[in-house]
Amino acid sequence: MSNKKLILVVDDNAANLKVLGSILKENGLSPAIALSGANALKSIKRKLPDLILLDIMMPDMDGFEVCKQLKQDVETQDIPVIFLTAKTEQEDIVQGLEVGAVDYVTKPFNSKELMARVNTHLELKVAKESLKQALATKDKFFSIISHDLINLFNALLGLSFLLTDPKIKLDDAEKEDFLQSILKSSMQGYDLLKNLLEWSRSQTGSLKVIPATLNLQKLVEYTIGFLDENAKNKQIKIFSSVDETTLVFADENLLNTVIRNLLANAIKFTPEKGQIEISAKQARENMVEISISDTGVGIKPENIDKLFGFDVSYTTLGTHKEKGTGLGLMLCKEFVEKNGGTIGVESEEGKGSRFYIVLPSQDNHSTLKND
Repeated sequence: MSNKKLILVVDDNAANLKVLGSILKENGLSPAIALSGANALKSIKRKLPDLILLDIMMPDMDGFEVCKQLKQDVETQDIPVIFLTAKTEQEDIVQGLEVGAVDYVTKPFNSKELMARVNTHLELKVAKESLKQALATKDKFFSIISHDLINLFNALLGLSFLLTDPKIKLDDAEKEDFLQSILKSSMQGYDLLKNLLEWSRSQTGSLKVIPATLNLQKLVEYTIGFLDENAKNKQIKIFSSVDETTLVFADENLLNTVIRNLLANAIKFTPEKGQIEISAKQARENMVEISISDTGVGIKPENIDKLFGFDVSYTTLGTHKEKGTGLGLMLCKEFVEKNGGTIGVESEEGKGSRFYIVLPSQDNHSTLKND
């Protein structure tokens, strides 16, 4: 697949289209042509160009109207439009900018000047998209922090209130248990923040995946302990059938984050007195499949494809009206793929869900993705 930028040239003069097409090709760009404004709009619906060179003086629909329609459509409003025309009056230039054009090149044009402007606006478009993604990433990061920290502080606050409530009489053994639980939650909170900071680094391109051979049973037991209070609040039983000999080759922090999010998701959508099981099996040569199955509410078929998408923030309330960010599963997909694995789900509405991840069981550096 070609990575060349697609430039749509709109002009009712075939000779102009031929000249412009040649210039764009010579400069490593992919030209598309349209002989009218109406044809241009149809072409754009089929495939969005990276930039549009648009003539103004055309019959039926002039360039001003084409640009105006593009800027009114959410799908096309961010495509940079450069007017390329013989109209040089000041009011024409102002009108062009008012309807949304980013630049204005007059005919006859100098090919070097034209390409300088085209390349400038292509670069600006990339920068704008990067900034937009960075802002979305920032929002996603803070949403995930708030989601996970709420779980942590619910446990800390609940135990602290029990310890400090004068109406509740606790013996020394009970107090010791509560203090140990508070210590445990505090240590897990510290680990959580470290993991989230690692994810932050991944979004800035500075994360290095550091894989190691991990004992999956120990990792799963730690994660179950991390979310034990959440499960107890709904009287949910969590079972692990992961064998002590099961090994995976992955970054420990990233895998911890994945399993924690999948288990928290299972607890969220499992009703009181339900069950969750974590298991593992050999998937294929040098790969392990880890499953988290629940007896929860399941997922509607039309919503399954939305779960891991970055372009759709999908979230629903849990069985106890628990709120989520709709971002945890996207995070899981990103981290699993960085470890050379895949993630998927099997679910039927009303009959629970099974999330599964497939990861290397031994060193295979070719599968890992470092930023």
